[in-house]
Amino acid sequence: MTPAGGAPRVRFAPSPTGYFHVGGARTALYNWLFARRLGGSFVLRIEDTDRERSDEAWTAGIMSSLEWIGVGWDEGPYRQSERRALYEEASDRLYRAGRLYACDCTRADLEARHPGNSTPGYDGHCRDRGLERGPGRALRFRTSDEGVTVVHDVVRGDVEFANASIEDFVVVKSNGDPLFVLAVVVDDLDMRISHVIRAEEHLPTTPKAVMLWDALGDGPPPIFAHLPVLVNDKRQKLSKRRDRVAVEDYRALGYLPEAMRNYLALLGWSPADGRELLSLAELVEEFRLEDVNLSPAFFDEKRLQHFNGLYLRALGSAELVERAAPFLSPPVAPWPEDAFDQTEFDVLAPLVQQRVATLGEVPAMVEFLFASPFAPDEQAFEKAVMGDEGARGLLESARDAFASCEWDAADLKEALSAVADAAGRKLAKAQAPVRVATMGRLVGLPLFESLAVLGRERALERIEAAIARLGAG
Repeated sequence: MTPAGGAPRVRFAPSPTGYFHVGGARTALYNWLFARRLGGSFVLRIEDTDRERSDEAWTAGIMSSLEWIGVGWDEGPYRQSERRALYEEASDRLYRAGRLYACDCTRADLEARHPGNSTPGYDGHCRDRGLERGPGRALRFRTSDEGVTVVHDVVRGDVEFANASIEDFVVVKSNGDPLFVLAVVVDDLDMRISHVIRAEEHLPTTPKAVMLWDALGDGPPPIFAHLPVLVNDKRQKLSKRRDRVAVEDYRALGYLPEAMRNYLALLGWSPADGRELLSLAELVEEFRLEDVNLSPAFFDEKRLQHFNGLYLRALGSAELVERAAPFLSPPVAPWPEDAFDQTEFDVLAPLVQQRVATLGEVPAMVEFLFASPFAPDEQAFEKAVMGDEGARGLLESARDAFASCEWDAADLKEALSAVADAAGRKLAKAQAPVRVATMGRLVGLPLFESLAVLGRERALERIEAAIARLGAG
């Protein structure tokens, strides 16, 4: 599937009009994997011809997100806003060749000529009027009423479009701005793009691109591959208004880039042996564009979270500590900067690692150590302490036992086991009020290892505070 001229050249061409969509990240990754396996080039091109909606901040977000998932570019970023002269030269050439004509029709004109049609297509009104180019006049491409245009697609096979169904489409707006369909073809020609790998939603406009390529180029158009749409659990196309779709959001939640990359790769493709966890090198080696399937791909957040948990638990302890660092200080962490103690966190990090699915869950696991002031969760306190008739006796006995025992996990467990036996309870039932009193939550890290790090003084102070609350109640 390499071009006759040698290694493939692919491009990723996002529009900087919002946060970076996971679908766009999947498209970029597929382009990158395809190019890397075949020794080709990956070009980054920013399609910012929509001047009103484009923003350099969105461009920066796209580039940062690509770098985060490990998709680096060999060329670019090129910006269409800086390439206008190329589009003007191409439109001049097409106009002189009679492939474009001027049109002064407005939507109101179309509606007046075709009343009652809510979505009127262009009726060719200006095709033979012989209007000169000028302000307020768009340029339309003169299509053929005969034959078909064939899009050669690696994923979908040959897709045919009847030319009679394709209206004379605008390539330059009435204000002189080039439209996407012209700019894309001019850029692909200029950058010698051999394969266009992009989202399925672009397929309906592809025959227009093929027509423009035939009119402008001196060779066949690139090979196309239109990737399956991403859907949610209701099999609806992912929407930023309804679903979490921004790569930036997942990064902020503490997903690992290698987990996100691995998961994105499996949205529409899988290796022949069915493996799911693949390193970057394995993805490059295994990925085949022709193995991408047609069916919509379910973007399952729960499965992504599962992937991320697996990757987190595979990290070495030191790397886990390093990766978690940005989440352990304000404004992400819910405690003051000077409250955090790295040594205390390092002791519990291996236990944290086994219980979180994202780095964003880490602060909640160790908040009991660094919260200032400390305050138990009210619902947990109501359930495990206020709602337990024997909680006062358990807490008082635990206080007394903890005041004199050795302060390590094994001795703390032994001490509370004796308290539980004396109260006629199983250890698990005796732990609940002590856990909430000292750690603030009903679930979290193992109690005794946590108490060992918390220290005797803080633990006893919190137990006394819980007993005082019971007395006040």
